[in-house]
Amino acid sequence: MSFLSVNDLHIDLGQFSLKGVSLDLKKGDYLAVMGPTGSGKTILLECIIGFYKPRQGQIFLEGRDITNEKPEKRRIGIVYQDYALLPHLTVFKNIEYGLKKIDAGKESRKAKIIKMAELLNISHILHRKPETLSGGEQQRTALARALVVEPKLLLMDEPLSALDPKTRHNIRSLLRKTIEKLDITVLHITHDMDDVWSMANKVAIFKNGELLQHNTREQVFNCPESSFLADFVGAVIYDGRVVSNCGGKSLVDIQGLELSVVEKVKSDPAVKVALRPENVMVFREKPTDAFERNIFEATLDDFYHEGNLCHLSYSSKGVRIPVMMMTNSFYEMDLKKDQSSFLAIRSHDLRIL
Repeated sequence: MSFLSVNDLHIDLGQFSLKGVSLDLKKGDYLAVMGPTGSGKTILLECIIGFYKPRQGQIFLEGRDITNEKPEKRRIGIVYQDYALLPHLTVFKNIEYGLKKIDAGKESRKAKIIKMAELLNISHILHRKPETLSGGEQQRTALARALVVEPKLLLMDEPLSALDPKTRHNIRSLLRKTIEKLDITVLHITHDMDDVWSMANKVAIFKNGELLQHNTREQVFNCPESSFLADFVGAVIYDGRVVSNCGGKSLVDIQGLELSVVEKVKSDPAVKVALRPENVMVFREKPTDAFERNIFEATLDDFYHEGNLCHLSYSSKGVRIPVMMMTNSFYEMDLKKDQSSFLAIRSHDLRIL
């Protein structure tokens, strides 16, 4: 049985509507909810928590229909991008605010707050007001307030986007450990791929109020179901033409560069092929093992560094092939502009859309 089940959810809000959204999560799943701005991600979360009533569809939590329950009875926590802390209350009182509604015992509440503060490393700021806190401290306070009530489900709407990169990294690590320890199921709206790769095991992508794809992170990123999805998750899309089919594979011609793909195309020979830059391997010498791999010579046209990553642009027969590798690997291989190397792409890393 699913822990959270959203069935054929329709919501009408004037000029915007959420259309037929269905998804299922198991206990402990961490779902990254992605999509362009205005695609319906926040509305989905606010419907799950009970701020909006759907025109059609149902929401089940642990097998219980919560579609028409009041928000306070659903035992769902939510954290927004702006933290929504009460400015006149201390950190302690902010964390206690929601707890008062479900725990009448003052000493019991205090014990829970102290335990949560220790878990999120904010014990030293419990006496302070929000205006005196850093962004990271405000975020941890908001998380503590959401988690101290022991929610069955945690919803987060871009909770890390306002933080600087170092603080975001630290909060991300702390959040991951806390979620795992408390065994909480999470829906997390984000535009940051680092959030997805470091925390999520499932991904859902929305566009114009519709859920386009929902699956494991690896399935969504490696097997996007449309050109829009491929582009959204960072894949490069090529126009190609199938020249032959053999043994469950297709040989696709992309501007004269022929690549083997582990998919058999039976109908239209004109296809679109998606490739993720991190799935391209670079060799200074031609590899001897070509099993299930496309190996060809290419020239390094350009490159740039982005933190620990290096983004390279190769070309072969006029086709641009982007590559992503660790910066230390780039320097160890002594790669240089206008230098020829051999690229290897596994057949199953190329996807026909």
